[in-house]
Amino acid sequence: MAKETADFGIIVQTAGGPEALEWSELTTAAPGAGEVRVVQHAIGVNFIDTYYRKGHYPWPMTPLIPGGEAAGVVDAVGEGAAFKVGDRVAYTLPIGAYRTRRVVPADRLVKLPDGIAFDVAASMMLKGMTTQFLLTSCYAVKAGDIVLVHAAAGGVGSLMGQWLKSLGATAIGTVGGADKIAVAKAGGYSHVIDYRAEDFAVRVKDITGGKGCDVVYDSVANDTWRGSLKCLRRRGLFVCFGQSSGPIVDFKFTDLVAGGSLYATRPTLFDYIKTPEELQSRAADLFAKVASGVVKAHIGQRLSLRDAAQAHRDLEARRTTGSTVLLP
Repeated sequence: MAKETADFGIIVQTAGGPEALEWSELTTAAPGAGEVRVVQHAIGVNFIDTYYRKGHYPWPMTPLIPGGEAAGVVDAVGEGAAFKVGDRVAYTLPIGAYRTRRVVPADRLVKLPDGIAFDVAASMMLKGMTTQFLLTSCYAVKAGDIVLVHAAAGGVGSLMGQWLKSLGATAIGTVGGADKIAVAKAGGYSHVIDYRAEDFAVRVKDITGGKGCDVVYDSVANDTWRGSLKCLRRRGLFVCFGQSSGPIVDFKFTDLVAGGSLYATRPTLFDYIKTPEELQSRAADLFAKVASGVVKAHIGQRLSLRDAAQAHRDLEARRTTGSTVLLP
């Protein structure tokens, strides 16, 4: 019978900057019915982790343990859980991944194919599944579509460029700095715009011959949303799925009228993997893309879990490319 174990992880006792992330000893419980315990081999870092750390989102526990994606090996199984000790697994959950070992609901886990490394899985469970639902379900991208993606050299952006290329879409990406242009072009984007050096909305209109884009995927939000609306064709779709520059303010429904009867949505991954069936289906699609080589992980940074504060500093300062992974 599994027992409690002494482990380590990152906690936040008071909302604040990266310095609020503390290395601490933790106790990991034995799994209950329908749960498994996972020894974590790699943990993904995402912008949403910084939102929780700052207190922008309500904390489900205090002290807070950040992190929403990881991969590892099952070391204990609760009654009724459809896994066995030794299974390689991965997950994306709302919070709690910055630790060496964790108990998770079995119906939120997916089995990890042998050909996919732990760090690769941890770098793309949240970001890769986000890419999957954005491009297949939020808006079903098809060959010939013109698509704009902000933060094209980032974790989600790097995956989206490759996926869009495989679909036969024209992918336009924006990046914050000339040093990231080559990264985005290597990731499948036909056109890359440094939004710090030029007006991306003007450039998009030029690239598309005035037609505009079918859909814009915007994870930057406050700094970019007005320009994003200008980039859309009549009845185009604005998808805001993040807010790395802060939440959108002063948005009005009449902004959609001015752009030509536009549509707008603010989706979140967890509404697209609500059921175990949806979770397994989307994960299978993602893993198939990875196995076939259509989508390749770009892990730009690997740091020790103890160095989570530095990972947050680099992410918020836009010093990263691709994904950041923490290694326990």
